[in-house]
Amino acid sequence: EVQLQASGGGLVQAGGSLRLSCAASGFKFEDYVLGWFRRAPGKAREELASIDGSTRNTYYEDFVKGRFIITIDRAKNTVSLLMNSLKVEDTAVYYCTIGSYRNEWDYWGQGTLVTVSS
Repeated sequence: EVQLQASGGGLVQAGGSLRLSCAASGFKFEDYVLGWFRRAPGKAREELASIDGSTRNTYYEDFVKGRFIITIDRAKNTVSLLMNSLKVEDTAVYYCTIGSYRNEWDYWGQGTLVTVSS
């Protein structure tokens, strides 16, 4: 059974940093792409970043490029998202996900709330 458990959300001031982690189990990392999405209040869900579990190639949406970093820790079976230079508009519920390919997401974890204050 695939399980994805996101954690690390909280309240942070604008300009600060936060690291989200997603504990993953029930699948082979090398067979999937792992990603992070978010949904801000009143907005559609949006993709942030993804990483290929086999090649470790990464993809970032332009609006997080240079600020967010996605990594895999295979020893801990986690995929993390380090978020730097946070902005008020980064306030959202953040979700981790896996899929056989990017844009074909198969499983989702529960979200973790990030609130950025001014």
